[in-house]
Amino acid sequence: MPPTADFPDVRRPDAATVLVSPWLVPEARFQRPAADAVLAAWEDQPRPDAMLALATFLSTDGSHVLNYAQWTDDRAHREWVRTRRPAAIAPVDEAVPGIRRPGPTRYRRYRSHVPEERPAARPGFLATPVFATTGPDAQRALADTVVDLLGRARVPGLLGAHFHLAQDGGRVLNYAEWADASARREFLAGGTADRLRAAIDALAGVTAVPAVPVEHAEHAEHAEHAEHAEHAEHAEHATAGGPARPPVSGYRLYKTLVNVPSPRPR
Repeated sequence: MPPTADFPDVRRPDAATVLVSPWLVPEARFQRPAADAVLAAWEDQPRPDAMLALATFLSTDGSHVLNYAQWTDDRAHREWVRTRRPAAIAPVDEAVPGIRRPGPTRYRRYRSHVPEERPAARPGFLATPVFATTGPDAQRALADTVVDLLGRARVPGLLGAHFHLAQDGGRVLNYAEWADASARREFLAGGTADRLRAAIDALAGVTAVPAVPVEHAEHAEHAEHAEHAEHAEHAEHATAGGPARPPVSGYRLYKTLVNVPSPRPR
């Protein structure tokens, strides 16, 4: 099945393991070649049934590609890493000299907030607030607090907030789907965002952290072709559905490769 322009089905029930990895590129013009190379590498090799889907996103600051990979289980992924990953990565290194891969984080999706009145339109923008946590209790407290608060609020343009818990207990990622970047900006200026900030600040063992390594935040300031309005958003405060402080990346979907169709009706 060739890559599509559809967002991945984040809530598919067979995705017990999610690998999220930023690939830092030396210049913005290398984003698409890097994403094309990884997708081509997957298309050119036998894919295990345990590999469900891979979505590639381009950061709006031009500094990196975000890979969001869904697998059935960790064991299958680790076996693929042991036996086939070097061959799959080599074409990417050839296509993009100087690319840097800090490494993936292993997550499991825990809870999602999806508005009942969510429109049928596909998301146009992705934000990924990330928080460091001191263990599973802090992880769940953060996700539960934000999902419950969002359930009592109305946030125009927020199509979904999907909380992923790192398997080592030390990280929470909110995969936040928005209608567009302007909807997120409007949310950040409103009262719901203020209440979320206060609720998160009151939680023990939760700290907003960069979604990618600190060196990326420095590199992003000099990335080419950054859109001024979106670049300015990276200085905003921490919220559940938008940017965090330190900076949170925003993304446009590039392509999604679906190896095994989702069993859940979309």
